[in-house]
Amino acid sequence: MKTTHIYSLSLLCITLAMFSCKTDQKSNTTITKEISFTKEGELSLFTLEDSIPKLITQLDIEIADSDYERETGLMYRKTMENKQGMLFISEENKVQSFYMKNTLIPLDIIYIDQGYKVVSIQKEAKPLDEKSLVSKGPAKYILEVNAKLTDLWNLKTGDSISFSKL
Repeated sequence: MKTTHIYSLSLLCITLAMFSCKTDQKSNTTITKEISFTKEGELSLFTLEDSIPKLITQLDIEIADSDYERETGLMYRKTMENKQGMLFISEENKVQSFYMKNTLIPLDIIYIDQGYKVVSIQKEAKPLDEKSLVSKGPAKYILEVNAKLTDLWNLKTGDSISFSKL
């Protein structure tokens, strides 16, 4: 009887060991969907030429006007076209601070006051850099575009914007 009990116990242990060592053949790969641009408005940049506003360029924009959208911004995006940008709308006209955490593309960050005038430009913000990039004056709007575009457009402090939501 003792031998049968030991034999049964041994068989049970071997069976448990075989099933507990079984590996799952399913893939542990996580599939993430790339975030794509969604046009939510249009924005125009202007400069003054002989006291007359002159159009610099026009952009399709995404608008970040909720806490979540402002916190996420362009994070995790791999590309953005040169005729696109993201406009952040702050609740207050104050000195603003942005950083590039989880942002994969280099950007120019344009700080704009409540009167729609450019107060400062942060050129070529580096991807993934968590250094604080502070506006040089109070800003209510912040426009992010691909790096080097502000140089191409010759955008400067005092230039202005207008935008409309779709």
